[in-house]
Amino acid sequence: MASTSDLSRGAFLRYNGELVQVLEYEHRTPGNLRAFYQVKMRNVRSGKLVENRFRAGEALDFVRVETKEYQFLYREGDNFVLMDTETYDQIYVDAVIFGDTAQFLKESMNVTISFDGETPIYAEAPSFVELEVTYTEPGIQGDTATKTLKPATLETGAQIKVPLFVNIGDKIRVDTRTSEYMERVK
Repeated sequence: MASTSDLSRGAFLRYNGELVQVLEYEHRTPGNLRAFYQVKMRNVRSGKLVENRFRAGEALDFVRVETKEYQFLYREGDNFVLMDTETYDQIYVDAVIFGDTAQFLKESMNVTISFDGETPIYAEAPSFVELEVTYTEPGIQGDTATKTLKPATLETGAQIKVPLFVNIGDKIRVDTRTSEYMERVK
């Protein structure tokens, strides 16, 4: 059985009968008290955040999760249709599993899907995507010295804030984890 010393970000645990993923953890040793791990976890089924304090050396029930690379084909209702890049089998995955990163998915992008047995439980989009700006207000000439941002709509329909110098038709790199503009791509 594994213990708290084996904790890592992204690890899956069975906690109170539910499958959770570790988002953050911190090892603390306060003054004259025993050391403990403060762990922030997300329930895989409901998406709710859970925080718990584990004693140092406490046994934890880690869950082995298989990950596989898939290619995003298209969206059908509330599901995404994905294709296995090796066997060309297609699967349907609920859009909720992707969370906020679903808005940045474009056809033929590769995604990573984690399975608990045959059930997809977690999906991870690429960390950075390159998308075209389809609509944004024109920037004012010479107003690029400040860090002022304006709203922009991307080709996938996602809306983010971009600097004033970004125009319609520009390709930009977006961080899907934070939904932030990174840079303009040539």
